[in-house]
Amino acid sequence: MALSLFGAFQGTFQGPAPIQGRVTATSRASVPRALDVVVAPDAKAPKAVDEVPGYMKSKRNLYPRKCDVMDQIEYFVQEQIDGGLLLDAEKAWQPTDFLPDSQKPTEEWFDEVREMRKVADELPDELLLVLIGDMITEEALPTYLTLLNTLEGTDDPTGAVDTAWGRWSRQWTSEENRHGDLLNRYLYITGRVDMRSIEQTIMRLISSGFDPDTRSDPYRGFIYTSFQERATKISHGNVGKLAAAAGDGALARICARIAGDEARHEKAYQLFVQEVLRLDPSGAILSYKDMMDKQIVMPAELMNEPSNPNLYNDFSRIATDLNVYTGVDYAEIMEHLNEFWKIGEVTGLTPEAEEAQEYLMKLPTRFNKLALRQAKSLAKKAREPKEWAWINGRVI
Repeated sequence: MALSLFGAFQGTFQGPAPIQGRVTATSRASVPRALDVVVAPDAKAPKAVDEVPGYMKSKRNLYPRKCDVMDQIEYFVQEQIDGGLLLDAEKAWQPTDFLPDSQKPTEEWFDEVREMRKVADELPDELLLVLIGDMITEEALPTYLTLLNTLEGTDDPTGAVDTAWGRWSRQWTSEENRHGDLLNRYLYITGRVDMRSIEQTIMRLISSGFDPDTRSDPYRGFIYTSFQERATKISHGNVGKLAAAAGDGALARICARIAGDEARHEKAYQLFVQEVLRLDPSGAILSYKDMMDKQIVMPAELMNEPSNPNLYNDFSRIATDLNVYTGVDYAEIMEHLNEFWKIGEVTGLTPEAEEAQEYLMKLPTRFNKLALRQAKSLAKKAREPKEWAWINGRVI
């Protein structure tokens, strides 16, 4: 969730002419399968990896230099997968771990559902609205996997390519998929929301798509995810704190566990960019400045409904009023990224990148001052009451 202050700048980009790059995808044709026909000993050898069909190759038309860098850190990505920054299904928590167990005897299950509903009845409507917005954002997961697969050099050209980047994007998606599932089921059990209206919003959001202006650039893409995962962690964490204050321990635990996932993902993406900074400091610094100039847009910015084209802004205002995610948080994330990546200590920069470095070091303070001014302005302006279809037309 972001304040309207932090909207995206819709720019255009013209890249260089397409360049034939090296292959990063492994040919599935070279991997034997149980039903493969046995080939005679004198048959032609399998195609070398350099001869893999074009559709198997990772895209590298616009950013061949950056794609080479992403190739060089692929081993590092695999190390992060193996090191526990992603979890496989056997180790990961599952949504059913936090919900009434439907395999219990009927009355015992009903008792657990009744208790969950009784506690949820005490949640303020404003908190429910923010939780719904967070859930809708998580349910738009297909959009985010699509985004990852627009990034040159790290995309998954077949949907099952055997590279560290391909494995990362698919396994990351499998983890994220649990978030929307769990929040969706929790909200359904509460009985306090109009699930059909919410489901329609999810469909419209996915149909609308999402363009964070990463322009197929892997540097920009992973700078974006480094920022966004931290923003999502902050949002879920703060909703969990509000749930705990309202007496809903189950919801507090749900939000805390989701925030924990986002913290792992945040760390991984920031480590990826840290490696890029090591190999191509000027390119990384310039891409970072570019993303900060354009400003980070939130994934749900195209959330809408026919009766309210300003649905996202209304939702964002409530999130701001509850201090779930604010402009101050936005500035804090920039400060954190500068510190994590040690932006002020990067050396070996081009003159243009040195200017960008100086600019980036001053930016968090500028944004923080702007956010504080806006917060004071919003505090003086009462929120206009709105009828919310998500909560059966109640006015908030």
